[in-house]
Amino acid sequence: MHQPAWKRWLQQNLGFASALLLLAVIYLVYNMLHPRGFSSAVAVQNANETAAIAFVAMAQTIPVLMGGLDLSIGAVMTLTNCIASELVNGSPTEIVFGMIVTLLSGTAFGLANGLIVVYGRIQPIIATLATGAIAIGLALIVRPKPGGDVDGDLGWALTNSVWDFADTYGLADGGDAWWLRPFADIPVPLVVVLMVTALVWVPFRRSVTGRTVYAIGSAEGAAFMSGLPIARAKIAAFTLAGFFAACGGLYLAIQTSSGNADLQQAGAYTLNSIAAVVLGGTSLLGGIGGAVASLVGAAILRVISFYFRILDIDPLLQPLIEGLVLLTAVSFGAIRTLRVKNKLDLFR
Repeated sequence: MHQPAWKRWLQQNLGFASALLLLAVIYLVYNMLHPRGFSSAVAVQNANETAAIAFVAMAQTIPVLMGGLDLSIGAVMTLTNCIASELVNGSPTEIVFGMIVTLLSGTAFGLANGLIVVYGRIQPIIATLATGAIAIGLALIVRPKPGGDVDGDLGWALTNSVWDFADTYGLADGGDAWWLRPFADIPVPLVVVLMVTALVWVPFRRSVTGRTVYAIGSAEGAAFMSGLPIARAKIAAFTLAGFFAACGGLYLAIQTSSGNADLQQAGAYTLNSIAAVVLGGTSLLGGIGGAVASLVGAAILRVISFYFRILDIDPLLQPLIEGLVLLTAVSFGAIRTLRVKNKLDLFR
């Protein structure tokens, strides 16, 4: 019997659809409770607080799709945050140079992770735990004390609305062009995250290397016997994870105009990246999910923290609540896995 396309999509993406519905409900209620809800200012603030964790969630997604974890994500983000706080200032050429160096630094760290895992034959968790410690050490050398001097115009333009971006750089008649008005209130951080996703993740997902990442997570032995480029896919996956982590570090530097080699911050971002991946519906056993789903998971995690602010809940309870949400999400993911995997897969 022929099923409608939407029903097939729903059956194949039940976790992502559930996360999307959950986000819509809790964000709608949040805006209804907020004194200035459903306004551009609130949307811009929410987007600013979500952008960095959205990038690290995308970074963590790719190793998870292969059935592993990258414990260096938060540390690489912290290292690139410190590098950006030193270099992203000066003339336009110097700013672009600083951004490129920042992104290349994170990408190179991801490449090193991939090479160690593939050619060193070390488990990803162990390898990335060690490289994460190296990244924090380098961050402390680059930025021994919190501080920095990121270009002010860039910081303003990328952390406000589309109108503010156009006004800052004198584009589209200073933001007053008729064709820009329908988009004027859209938060720039949201545009940046969606552009990076469309330009980097979507092409990777559709490439042979991207499909091989999914195949590794589903059954690495079968992928190898099929002649898929296992080593290339693993190296590319960790390299891309490093790039996304660098995007997070760069954005955090632009948002805060500073860098901070904080070990606790690095650990929190790594844990939150795993939580966002799980909340988005990606299986920790690999092969199921995607970076777009993790964006939804990151947004859910952030909206939960927004409730603490508007409901005046003790912030000390936030880690406890987030931990319970993560445990619940992991439990639901395990139930779904038991339904879709055969018994032999349970012993992997």
